[in-house]
Amino acid sequence: MVAFILAIANQKGGVGKTTTAVNLAASLAKKGKRVLVVDLDPQGNATMGSGINKGNIKHGVYHVLLGEHSVKEVLLKSPTGEFDVLAANRNLAGAEIELVQEIAREMRLKSALDEVKEQYDFIILDCPPSLTLLTLNGLVAADGVIVPMVCEYYALEGLSDLVSTLRKIRQTINPKVDILGVLKTMFDARSNLAQDVAKQLESHFSKELFETDIPRNVRLAEAPSHGMPALVYDAHAKGAIAYLSLADEVIKRVQQKQKSK
Repeated sequence: MVAFILAIANQKGGVGKTTTAVNLAASLAKKGKRVLVVDLDPQGNATMGSGINKGNIKHGVYHVLLGEHSVKEVLLKSPTGEFDVLAANRNLAGAEIELVQEIAREMRLKSALDEVKEQYDFIILDCPPSLTLLTLNGLVAADGVIVPMVCEYYALEGLSDLVSTLRKIRQTINPKVDILGVLKTMFDARSNLAQDVAKQLESHFSKELFETDIPRNVRLAEAPSHGMPALVYDAHAKGAIAYLSLADEVIKRVQQKQKSK
């Protein structure tokens, strides 16, 4: 069995992509799955949230995309989660410029991950909050996409943009990529606006919408500053429990997808 590659993507920022990448990885690992997190954002937040100091990274995603090192050569172990990390820092922003002239530049990540796909059950890609060459590499490499979104009206616009982008990628480069699920994050059931947007989501994306909602949760927000997933920071926090529930849904959906091939 080879890894299912899962991109966490939304062209809108501040929707909980990195929180989802790190906490879903920790939850899947807790359930006995072998997991690799690939940080595709030059901000390096998934790297830091996994307990790795991005300032100390000698080699990471940047060097892999440029073909200077293989994934195996630069893998790091998260000291706070039971998963591996392909780390990033500000250097990664330079890869965008350096790759522009390269042939098949959008295939770099996919080709690099082929080498380690059999070592993992899940490879989780934390994509930047815009359609950059780094995000494109992530979507081209992915088998499925999780779209985290906050229940605000502008978020629906971001979701339709991503759906349009995925359609183009399916038609041209990666015919298998599709939305595995839409995830409501920072969800406050007491808010009328959140409830209104949630209803719109259910009417347009009923099949894709996860049953699990990720609530607004202080412990979930605090965990990254301590360099650890919420599950490690406070296993009893509502946010940590929600991500464990999400992991169950993800495993189930991936199994269904693989059976239907």
